[in-house]
Amino acid sequence: MEKRIGSISILISHRDIVPQVNALLSEFASLILARQGLPLREHGIHFISLIIEGTTDEISALTGKLGRLPDVEAKSMVAKSCKSPSVSDLYC
Repeated sequence: MEKRIGSISILISHRDIVPQVNALLSEFASLILARQGLPLREHGIHFISLIIEGTTDEISALTGKLGRLPDVEAKSMVAKSCKSPSVSDLYC
């Protein structure tokens, strides 16, 4: 299956769940190209942004497992296939 590049945005609304989120991210570490976290303690929320590369099944599996955790929201976005004639080979 073709690998795709995309991003996952994660919103955590209770700090207690962070160890479980980190455990899942470690489990899927082979997909993660970059990670940035932003704790907004004064608001009681935490954001994590991931840049990922994997098959759509792998990306969906990670996003689905994150979204099933309590107090966690996760959304993914995947770049269009590199087979499009309008996309430069530099991005494939």
